[in-house]
Amino acid sequence: MKFIESIKNVWKIEELRNRIIVTLGLLLVYRFGAQVVLPGIDASQLGGLADSADGGLLGLLNAFTGGAFANASVFALGIMPYISASIVVQLMGIAIPYLQKLQKEGASGQKKITQITRWLTIAICLLQAPGYLAALPQLGIPPSAFLLGTGFLFYFSSVTILVTGCIFAMWLGEKITDKGIGNGISLLIMVGIIATLPQSFIQNAATRLEGNNVMLILFELVIWFVIILASIMLVMGVRRIAVQYARRTASGGYEKSAMAGSRQYIPLKLNASGVMPIIFAQAIMFVPSWIGGSALLKDSTVGAWMQANYSDLFGFWYNVTFALLIIVFTYFYTAITVPTNKMADDLKRSGGFIPGIRPGSETSEYLDKIMSQITLPGSIFLALIAVFPAFIVKLMGVSQGWALFFGGTSLLIMVGVAIDTMQQINSYLLNRHYDGLMKTGKNRKAVA
Repeated sequence: MKFIESIKNVWKIEELRNRIIVTLGLLLVYRFGAQVVLPGIDASQLGGLADSADGGLLGLLNAFTGGAFANASVFALGIMPYISASIVVQLMGIAIPYLQKLQKEGASGQKKITQITRWLTIAICLLQAPGYLAALPQLGIPPSAFLLGTGFLFYFSSVTILVTGCIFAMWLGEKITDKGIGNGISLLIMVGIIATLPQSFIQNAATRLEGNNVMLILFELVIWFVIILASIMLVMGVRRIAVQYARRTASGGYEKSAMAGSRQYIPLKLNASGVMPIIFAQAIMFVPSWIGGSALLKDSTVGAWMQANYSDLFGFWYNVTFALLIIVFTYFYTAITVPTNKMADDLKRSGGFIPGIRPGSETSEYLDKIMSQITLPGSIFLALIAVFPAFIVKLMGVSQGWALFFGGTSLLIMVGVAIDTMQQINSYLLNRHYDGLMKTGKNRKAVA
């Protein structure tokens, strides 16, 4: 088989082989750290915390940390503070002139932005770590589990370890990007999500087997594979905009005949924003429940309604609001990340043009129009995949932990990172004249 042959070819390329080994080694370190419980907590009494993090919003947080959240691990905060800091810095880059200037300075500016992101990550960790520790008794850990008590010494040492754990996880991600096969932070998140998948599936399957519903398990797996295929279509879907380049003449000008130039395409992605709209929307969805439980609305009917409806990850009003926010944020994030003006300017400078469209501002307006047209179906498709776990829970009675893998951030991250990783490996293979792992890859013959 060609796929097996391609796998063999991967190990023939020394640089790629070394990068894969480094990546696997660093991922193993991260997974080992997720099992190390914070000093001062009895690991045998964490059953209540694991039950609390089995579903709902806590289940989602636990999936992102690869089970470290439910283990009260040194990596309990995971890599999410760094993701939050990156999002904040990216959004501030729209409004703050200093960050806009850094974005235009190339590698040196990016280095400073990375440093700012790291410091902001530490600040976020210093806020989240005490909150996590304070919530542990309410999440099911009995007082007897705190071997050193819950005084200043416990808080100081645990906050220090949690912050250090997050920074170490960030360092692992950066090393995977530099020395491994790339996408380090994304790979850490993906591995964490995959780590909780077998347990979630086994728990759901055990429940089905108790009721002699073997065929239902198979049916769920078929639906899961269909959703994966739909997610791949969303990630890979592009609208090709035909572009022509005029041929330069010996006198330094360009031939007037467009047909004389080479023909290429500008690929505009159906979902240019990736999973960021879901992450933004997920962060906002914590707010209604928090407002409902605030001192102002806690004892009111409205507050009780908000707490009841927006604390349920699989509830009707939660998912309606969630889907609408995803559609809005998809447009917003696409607008700030797809630089149609820059694309039009670069196209004009390189002597390219879109047939029937004048170079410059007209080209930019045309690209904006096309992006708006394809973003609408892309955002709706993204919203449907994001809320699909709720349909699975309500219609088929799937366990909440297993339902999280039927859509939403978890599935899209797994699919997106897997495709990016395969493309990275594919490029190494094609550069060495081997067949690629992906179907679009072509065998390049060495030129004598």
